[in-house]
Amino acid sequence: MQWRIKPVLPVSKLIGVVAVVVLAFAFAGRDPVRWVLAAVVVVGLLGWALRDLLRPVRLAADAEGVTVVTGYASRRRLAWDQIERVRVDRRTHRGLRSEMLELDAGEAIYLFSANDLGALPEEVATALADLRVSAPQ
Repeated sequence: MQWRIKPVLPVSKLIGVVAVVVLAFAFAGRDPVRWVLAAVVVVGLLGWALRDLLRPVRLAADAEGVTVVTGYASRRRLAWDQIERVRVDRRTHRGLRSEMLELDAGEAIYLFSANDLGALPEEVATALADLRVSAPQ
């Protein structure tokens, strides 16, 4: 099973790049500070979109364990016995509710939002629990 980012995310980031470039041409004039600021934003958004295009699958699971994306675009394989807990972390702050899938692997905790997974964290947690139960011991 694989969970990947929603396809709209890298597209939105690339649209943001175009918007920043258009705004820079419209309003920066000859001000070098505005051009540098626009360039920094464009490079940041391009890098963020590139990560989404290089590693769209954020979480994959099978009978042996899970593979998670770590850092910018590297992967880490975790066997089921390395994962201490899988849970959905729910928080409400200032009227906004967030849910994150949390994989606790002892020395590291991996968090995934619904945007990272392309599915609700609760559904993914249930699927992972089913896979873990059916995994050979």
